[in-house]
Amino acid sequence: MERVGERSRAAAGPLTRVSHAGEGTVAGAGRDLDLRGEVCPYTFLKAKLALEGMGRGEVLRVVVDNATSAQDVPRSLTGAGQTVLGAEPLGEGVWVIVVRKEA
Repeated sequence: MERVGERSRAAAGPLTRVSHAGEGTVAGAGRDLDLRGEVCPYTFLKAKLALEGMGRGEVLRVVVDNATSAQDVPRSLTGAGQTVLGAEPLGEGVWVIVVRKEA
């Protein structure tokens, strides 16, 4: 899986980051995918691609700042055979979606 480097949101646009175990703030989340600044369908597609690079049972924490994505990503990932463990507000205008890879 391609890993996009960290960069300043102010500098080069939205941050897309995948981190590994120990860096997330949600207990049990093995990887983080920060999709703030992205919109659907890209949020779903990038989450799906991140999950493809993970092993069955691993957990991905997806952060979005788009209300449509906060609703559509969990539904789409469930439809794609994954298990959404939670989807809730992280702060004003930011949501976290925690998903376990099943297939």
